[in-house]
Amino acid sequence: MNAIEKVIERALGKGAASLSENESKEVLAAYNIPVTREIPVKSVDELLKATKEIGYPLVLKGCSADISHKTEKGLVRMDIRNDKEAQAAFEEIMSDIDDLDGMVLVQELIKGKRELVVGLTRDPQFGPCVMFGLGGIFTEILKDISFRIAPLEKRDAMEMMQEIKASKILTAIRGMVEVDIESLADILIAVGRIGLENENIKEIDINPLIISDGKPIAVDALVILEQP
Repeated sequence: MNAIEKVIERALGKGAASLSENESKEVLAAYNIPVTREIPVKSVDELLKATKEIGYPLVLKGCSADISHKTEKGLVRMDIRNDKEAQAAFEEIMSDIDDLDGMVLVQELIKGKRELVVGLTRDPQFGPCVMFGLGGIFTEILKDISFRIAPLEKRDAMEMMQEIKASKILTAIRGMVEVDIESLADILIAVGRIGLENENIKEIDINPLIISDGKPIAVDALVILEQP
């Protein structure tokens, strides 16, 4: 059993319906999908060690398998600049987490004006399907997305990028560099592989996938599990 299978089996053994953000990113990283540098902490001492390792400015997030909408629940603190702010944010977040296994993620702050979404859904008829589109807080409102059935070839991934209405945001516009579409294609192909190779993964939601200096980075991620 590989490391990813162990993470999934452990979660299923606890009856969890999903992986935590940190666990979800472990799955992505195992498939060479770029993710944020982050350290889970449960105490102030651990927090201060983590802030030194990652460096300011940073983001603090509540982290638990039971938390799927952190922003709406007030469990995210952005642009933390010093130890005082970090400790205050840590204590606030921990006081609002009900899960005994809950912790706080100390995460690097990724800056980028373009936000995308990549996902996976397991269709009863077609099996794992990969989704790509415009991300961020407007994903559900605009629904500017495209789909392909896994496995994906490079050609499929490239076509998906061109099918969304906002495809021009991948080009060099308004002083922003062109998106590394090769890396983006690799992410779409990898997400399809995750679905094909891990039958207990029901859904994946990478949102936002932020473009920073042209490179896509998974800033938030959620893996939904299917009980065997």
